[in-house]
Amino acid sequence: MVRRKRLQISNAGKVFYPSEGFTKGDMISFYRDISEVLLPHLKDRPVTLKRYPDGAEGSFFYEKECPKYAPEWIKTAPITRRRDNVDVNYCLLNSEPALVWAANLANLELHTVLAKARDVTKPIALVFDLDPGEPLGVLACADIALRLKKLLAGFGLEMLVKTSGSKGLQAYLPLNTKVSYEQTKSFAQGVARRMEKDHPDEIISKPSRTEREGKIFIDWSQNDLHKTTVSVYSLRAKEQPTVSTPVTWDEVRRAVKKDDPSLLSFRYDEVLRRVSRRGDLFEPVLKMKQKLPEL
Repeated sequence: MVRRKRLQISNAGKVFYPSEGFTKGDMISFYRDISEVLLPHLKDRPVTLKRYPDGAEGSFFYEKECPKYAPEWIKTAPITRRRDNVDVNYCLLNSEPALVWAANLANLELHTVLAKARDVTKPIALVFDLDPGEPLGVLACADIALRLKKLLAGFGLEMLVKTSGSKGLQAYLPLNTKVSYEQTKSFAQGVARRMEKDHPDEIISKPSRTEREGKIFIDWSQNDLHKTTVSVYSLRAKEQPTVSTPVTWDEVRRAVKKDDPSLLSFRYDEVLRRVSRRGDLFEPVLKMKQKLPEL
């Protein structure tokens, strides 16, 4: 029983991260333990399931349509598919039982849209996904994130940042005001292009695999109704059970100063300790009100 909901867990002992011996049961336990700070970021946000039946090193598949066998208490939200105008009913993981249900489906990663189900056309935040081209890593992303922060501070805007749980960083601009994806996407693209113009040897703003080597791709295109971004506090399917973790700007500066990428990588157990000490560093994304200026 999970909060009065009866759930049957299968294959809890199946190893999901071979290098750690971290099992499916461990994954379910993590999502239960982190649920207090995770659930506010999932509440009423359509979720794309990313399922790994054979664990983090196995194959995976995305599932946007909430499975028909989902319990009746799992709510859904429709988003109209662009290519054929058909509604896709996404799962809403609004409770601890819903999290456990999804984890039992081997849903290792959580990917959400940037809007609430009550109006999926109105994002609550804007995101810049900083993706390093080879051979760069998270420290190069951190350096660009700090410059991005400085640029937007010039517009009177505050940003928050989290690790992707992989090689990159994601910088969020909380909005929580009336705004459309057309506005956020246009603004994000304009900022990315300006950054590329100012730093052409370090930054690229277009999704070109051939031109990204040795540069940071500022992905502005995630600001779209039909795109999902990995949620804060989501596990990632990497060699170790790392988590997309909110960090302070001081931590970002310290990592760059010390040239130490390990300062921007967090395992599931480290994240639980951080949350117990510091609470939810990403909470302002849900509450801070900011308006987009004209570029």
